[in-house]
Amino acid sequence: MLSSQEYKDLEKKYYMQVVNRMPPVLIKGKGTIVTDTDGNDYLDFTAGWAVLNLGHSHESVTKAVSEQAGKIMQMSNLFYTTPQLSLAKTIVDNSDVDKVFFCNSGAEANEGAAKLARKWGKLKLNGAYEIITTLNSFHGRTQAMMAATGQPHYQNNWKPLMPGFVNVEYNNLDEIKNAYNKNTCAVLIEPVQGEGGVNIPDEGYLKSVQEFCRSKNILFMLDEVQTGMGRLGTLFGYQSFEGVEPDVMTLAKALGSGAPLGAFCTKDFCSVLEPGDHGSTFGGNALTTSAGAAAADYMVKNNIPTMALNSGIYMREKLTNLKETVSQITEIRGMGLLIGVEMQEEISAQIVGEAVNKGLLINAVRPNMIRFMPPLNVSKEEIDQAVSILESIYKTL
Repeated sequence: MLSSQEYKDLEKKYYMQVVNRMPPVLIKGKGTIVTDTDGNDYLDFTAGWAVLNLGHSHESVTKAVSEQAGKIMQMSNLFYTTPQLSLAKTIVDNSDVDKVFFCNSGAEANEGAAKLARKWGKLKLNGAYEIITTLNSFHGRTQAMMAATGQPHYQNNWKPLMPGFVNVEYNNLDEIKNAYNKNTCAVLIEPVQGEGGVNIPDEGYLKSVQEFCRSKNILFMLDEVQTGMGRLGTLFGYQSFEGVEPDVMTLAKALGSGAPLGAFCTKDFCSVLEPGDHGSTFGGNALTTSAGAAAADYMVKNNIPTMALNSGIYMREKLTNLKETVSQITEIRGMGLLIGVEMQEEISAQIVGEAVNKGLLINAVRPNMIRFMPPLNVSKEEIDQAVSILESIYKTL
């Protein structure tokens, strides 16, 4: 095995430098623990950016992938393959959507949803094509999804942006009403903004947006790329909000439990795509959907979302107690196991760096905010350990 520095030298020589990587060279993981080339262990409270909701190398997922790899890994979607049908059934049986299309990522899922919305506008709304999204959102890094993402630092280098997206203030129904016009075909929002700073809407906001969309016959679309698959304490994030049912829902991240997998899902009434309208060479890949099917089945049968709900309550209580003794912390907010710690000063990078040195992996979502996205089956002891490490860091600031 190469040394960690040798791996880093190879990365610098051969890989595009588009990421500021953290120091460890990670080679294996189990549950909430990952190990680097030097044999150091770390508590992983990023879970691959909310991807590994069952943790690293979960037995049900690795078994399914291993078995599927020995059968069939990829076929054209001109043919039936069984794992994608199993996963689609689990999604539909446990949600309010009726149809599923599989792709490879969250950005692709949102692209597919946007295409569907534009066809809805073409067929039902005299050619309407604009989609209203929100500021501080994150919907992906493709050309269209950068325009949908309401964050200037993701957009500035790529202007002029693709037309057809209008960014308005999150958690403000009046802004959506004011942005609506005859060209509007849909609204696309996250139930809880993750990349934007763990922003939680007021009670009734999502339902009010839904009702407004229904009154105008435009599609109510929820980006559940980060909030789906148990992260907020329900299998799908919208289920944490009373009376909310999306017309279109997008999924990715934890859907594949580590395998690259996304999906956009629709109710029957707006499932307007026909053969030839959309496709994906690797969408619904037998290997990735076998991972997703195993993970989803395990989550449902073992009530993992409820585990996330209870662990999230416990972790926010621990962090709230920490806030009482740490002047730098101004707010703890989150739902389930998507949790943010906001601070007075822009010290997130410093805290994340110190956390790595002490064996904890966390994410700086804003210069003054750190984000926790641990596996949903994280133990209370691991939560205690993470909060203790964080406390020790604040004491040195």
